[in-house]
Amino acid sequence: VVTAVRGLGERLVSGEAVGDEWTVHADRIEQRRSEENAIDDAQVRAVAELANRVAAQAGRPQDIEWATAGDRLVLLQARPMTALPSPVDWTPPGPGLWMRNFRLGEWLPEAMTPLFADWLLPRIEDGYLAGMRGTVGTTVAFRYAAINGWYYNALPMPSPGPLARALLESRGRLVPVVANALIRVSRNPVAADRAILDGMYRQWRDELLPRYRKLVIDADAALDHADPPRLCAIVDRIGHTVGEYLWYLSIVGGSAWKIEARLTRFCRDHLDTVTHGNAQVLLRGLPGTEPGLPPHAVHSLDWYHPTAGELAGDGGTGPGLETPDRHEQLGHDRRATETACRDVLAANPKLLRRFDVLLEVAQRYAVIREEQARDLTLGWPLLRRCAHRLGGADHLGLGEAAGHVDD
Repeated sequence: VVTAVRGLGERLVSGEAVGDEWTVHADRIEQRRSEENAIDDAQVRAVAELANRVAAQAGRPQDIEWATAGDRLVLLQARPMTALPSPVDWTPPGPGLWMRNFRLGEWLPEAMTPLFADWLLPRIEDGYLAGMRGTVGTTVAFRYAAINGWYYNALPMPSPGPLARALLESRGRLVPVVANALIRVSRNPVAADRAILDGMYRQWRDELLPRYRKLVIDADAALDHADPPRLCAIVDRIGHTVGEYLWYLSIVGGSAWKIEARLTRFCRDHLDTVTHGNAQVLLRGLPGTEPGLPPHAVHSLDWYHPTAGELAGDGGTGPGLETPDRHEQLGHDRRATETACRDVLAANPKLLRRFDVLLEVAQRYAVIREEQARDLTLGWPLLRRCAHRLGGADHLGLGEAAGHVDD
């Protein structure tokens, strides 16, 4: 990495100027920041070569200071780089298939901050197991680990003994959930809906979601007078509740993907001329799916990142999904495709009935998935304010306070 300013280097060292910046990889030069046009590509290459020569002479990477005088490049100072990261080891932390995009990994697209990984993440994971126990009477632990800061999850691999104990402890409640929510839903989603999914959805809608909302409202009202122990308790309770919420989202909302896959197979088999094997057009612009994002929407569950409402409050528009006009157009396209599909199947009433039933349940769960995902992070503005207050930096946002940390 080469950084340069015009004139004396004191402006750069003191922080008065940020300077121009390049990265050099072998023969490839990339300019990452342009402030002063201090040196050209040939000079950048010369500085990189100088740094390599000094490192070779010293036997380890060096942080060098240099200057140009006319056509001359002069070495002013060299010192060992003492803040180099440790060698990276990607050895799996245990047996099995470790994945980045499973369960919480879908909500953590970047490396985690230590504050999230050490505090909020375990609370969410504990809440997830509590939600599982409340539904099936037992828990089957999902192994997770932070590998070089990244969240990884492994599929459960219970041995016969623990599995038998879980089945016994659940008193028969585990089997229906596994059989319907994980297996049957891909083959007969209507039956799975009636057997287990609809009941779990109603429990989420009528009990868990109102409880989560009340917790956030009550905690927010008490925030101004909360001392540090109370702030920590708020974080713990919200994290645990979010974990319970995630359990329902994983089982109920997660079934939407399996049902969509079943609808896609039907379209490929019988409606390829209309849908071209893609069922997505039949699941867009549905009533009950709102365009745009709520203020509590986040880029990542890691509470370091600002919410959509904060981004909009900073003068930006914040992230968004689609405009009302786009949503309406998608709905129009969906209805037209539905009509075209029914026209193709009109000569086969039995197949048409299968399509209508499958489409109805697929669209219902597509809406449920969006409904559940939309409010998962309802407590994130409050969580960020709690961390903000605990940090004792009332004049800074959480992201700004940690913004100087490099990767």
